[in-house]
Amino acid sequence: MKKMRSVIFLLSALGLLIWNGCRDREDDFITDGSVELRFSLDTLRFDTVFTELGSATRYFKVYNPNSRPLRLDKVYLKGGDQSPFRLNVDGLPGKSVDNVEIWGGDSIYVFVEVTVDPDQPLSVSPFVIEDQVVLQSADREQEVRLEAWGQNANYYPSRYNKGVPVLLTCDNGTIRWDDPKPYVIFGEIFIDSCALEMAAGTRVYVHGGIAKNDVFDVFNDGIIYTLEKGSIRLQGEPNNPVIIQGDRLEEDFQDQPGQWYGIILGRGSKGNQMDYAVIRNSLVGIYADSTSELTASHTQIYNTNSNGLLAFHAKATMTNCLFYNHANNAVQILLGGDYLFEHCTIASYGVDASALGMSNYYCYDNNPLSCEINKTYRLNATFRNCILFGSSRDELELSDFSGRQTPAQFNVQFDHCVVKVDQLLTSANSDFQDFLTALCSDCINGKREDKLFLDPSEDDFHLDTLSIAKDKGLVLPNIPDDLEGKPRDNMPDIGCFERKE
Repeated sequence: MKKMRSVIFLLSALGLLIWNGCRDREDDFITDGSVELRFSLDTLRFDTVFTELGSATRYFKVYNPNSRPLRLDKVYLKGGDQSPFRLNVDGLPGKSVDNVEIWGGDSIYVFVEVTVDPDQPLSVSPFVIEDQVVLQSADREQEVRLEAWGQNANYYPSRYNKGVPVLLTCDNGTIRWDDPKPYVIFGEIFIDSCALEMAAGTRVYVHGGIAKNDVFDVFNDGIIYTLEKGSIRLQGEPNNPVIIQGDRLEEDFQDQPGQWYGIILGRGSKGNQMDYAVIRNSLVGIYADSTSELTASHTQIYNTNSNGLLAFHAKATMTNCLFYNHANNAVQILLGGDYLFEHCTIASYGVDASALGMSNYYCYDNNPLSCEINKTYRLNATFRNCILFGSSRDELELSDFSGRQTPAQFNVQFDHCVVKVDQLLTSANSDFQDFLTALCSDCINGKREDKLFLDPSEDDFHLDTLSIAKDKGLVLPNIPDDLEGKPRDNMPDIGCFERKE
């Protein structure tokens, strides 16, 4: 009996010791989110481009650098039940796993699986499939990004190129994109000693988002950039244009601007041509830098976070082009240059910005009102058969550094155009009170109540049956058709569209 009591006491003491040990260990867990976890990578990429229904599995490790054990409230997919990804956290599967423990100085494996059907619509299986694994402890969240590629496409220059500038060169030759499969651009393409041609029907989807590198610092990713000896040629055809846009094709993103940066024609870049092209959903449509040259026809530029065309001391010829839905001036010309716009429609509705802004100077100092540090250059600009209209009182912003004292420095002419100006004519501070007589020949100064477009609220800039632009254009023999390739008659309409009854 005495021996039995000793055994019972020993077991009781051992049980108490184990209970206390468990309690102490429980009390020792870090649960307040104070630990900075370390990961084996910051982005888990699936290097499979799926051409048929398939899946792939990859993993990353999560390290607890602290000597004490850590308990995470949960590890989950930010995309929730709709995410194409699935998790297995240290042996526990699910879209979300609770109470995940990592011992001090130890690590766990997080396995991630994705199943992709490239035949599904782009809204279900887009070109780039993204999500985040979130590790939550108290009110702190730490993330690992996930990337997979869902559609069969040409991923250029690489599927791992986010935020990385890559040089495209061909010894002054030509690279032609004509594959019926879409092209998906990751990062920034710098075209040098090469012409990049895109055949009719080519679709280019640019993957944007915030990125950082030594060239641009922090910026919006997704850039097509022509260097001095590089050029871009978009060779679309009627009913088969070249389309360049962001890669978010879900319905909610169809009209979303700022998805990628835009096209930059670098300083001195020549030979840039765009025919039957569509450029949309970018930060800026086209930025034409100093002395670059552009010829564009039958081209639409819309849905940007700033300008459709931003030209800085450049040269551009634009024919049968349409600009709309821009957060800043649809066309902005700075520091002069040489420009010809014929049969273009430049619209600006619903924003505090004009259809057109032009100046023959640029201010480099921090106080543009004083403009003590500046540069000037002569401006030659001609607009024929163009519509410059919108919801503001003035859709033209004109600024001459000399105050109209040196005509050769501000050589601007509008001919048979529909414009909308008010304060430009009446303000005591305006240098252009004579605009309609001195600079605008046979122009129509439209009013808000005038019939012009079919329905600008629905982005339909075809002409209304009673449009003030109908049959009011100047015959331009070199422009026999309109934006859509329809023939113009001997009484052409002003703007990019010819009205047909």
